[in-house]
Amino acid sequence: MIALSNLLYALAQVLHLALQIYMWLVIARALLSWVNPDPYNPIVRFLYNVTEPVLYHLRRRLPLVLGGIDLSPVVVILGIYLLDLFLVQSLVDWSLRLKMVR
Repeated sequence: MIALSNLLYALAQVLHLALQIYMWLVIARALLSWVNPDPYNPIVRFLYNVTEPVLYHLRRRLPLVLGGIDLSPVVVILGIYLLDLFLVQSLVDWSLRLKMVR
């Protein structure tokens, strides 16, 4: 039981880190949209390749443009925050309950 508890806790921490990294990638992408970056720059291409599938999917479902400002990165960041609060905390709580069962 302790091994499963530790595995769940480690999974929660890795998920938390992955969500935080993706959130910062979305923020960087949103900041880049304010300037005219070189589309052939490898960093710009990486940011677009990583974030565009999620942002495009959201834009298709919910047209979130207000006065010419695309709000889809804000919605994605809020979604990441909610996932982080709910999923990561649920995994941590589950791992702590497993430790107490012994």
